[in-house]
Amino acid sequence: MSIRDRDMGHLKLMVKKTPLLRNIARLAMRLLAARKASGFSSADYWEARYREGRNSGAGSYNRLAAFKAETLNRFVQEHGVLSVIEFGSGDGSQLRLADYPRYLGVDISTTAVDVTKRLYAKDGSKAFVHTADLRPEHRADLALSLDVIYHLVEDRVFEDYIARLFDSADRFVIVYSSNEERLSDSVHVRHRRFTDWIEENRPDFKQIGFVPNPYPETIRDIDNTSFADFYLFARIPTASHT
Repeated sequence: MSIRDRDMGHLKLMVKKTPLLRNIARLAMRLLAARKASGFSSADYWEARYREGRNSGAGSYNRLAAFKAETLNRFVQEHGVLSVIEFGSGDGSQLRLADYPRYLGVDISTTAVDVTKRLYAKDGSKAFVHTADLRPEHRADLALSLDVIYHLVEDRVFEDYIARLFDSADRFVIVYSSNEERLSDSVHVRHRRFTDWIEENRPDFKQIGFVPNPYPETIRDIDNTSFADFYLFARIPTASHT
């Protein structure tokens, strides 16, 4: 290890252990990310991507998709979940492996919604709507966000999205995402420590679990590894529900 590498390691450790330095580092990272996002539209990016015939990304295929499906299907069964709403349903590939009694997919892309409506036209247990058509009655036992949070580059888009996600959950929320403030080389990726928002804005939910991804990120195999993990939340019962 070079002297420079050793010094950088010591600096990172100091930042990690010092709350003030850690908060300053997070703020600096957020400012850099916001500057990078200037002029970028997540909605336009995904609409263009699906219109060009591209898919939802590597996370919805192969062993990553299998891991996600196994985790979610087990949770649904163990907790008696009767309905699921997913924000960012994409091209519907991940849904092929799902075992949900009733499902509503929500997406910002008109093309993606049209594609999934045709794909599951004969399955009465599944429905799809565009984000603009979401209504207060569109709720479910479990609200899902899979590989979406880190694609919400704009702050306002992120805040609107995560608020809707939690507002739509009667019992549980599951998020599959990275959870740290760091930059990305990809224009459509912005890593966030989203649990900070939950702690500050949703005291009616508590984290009940964490499921690590068994295939952590490596640049040598980006199609079969991921920086995302599962974060599980449950609505805290109120006196009126007891």
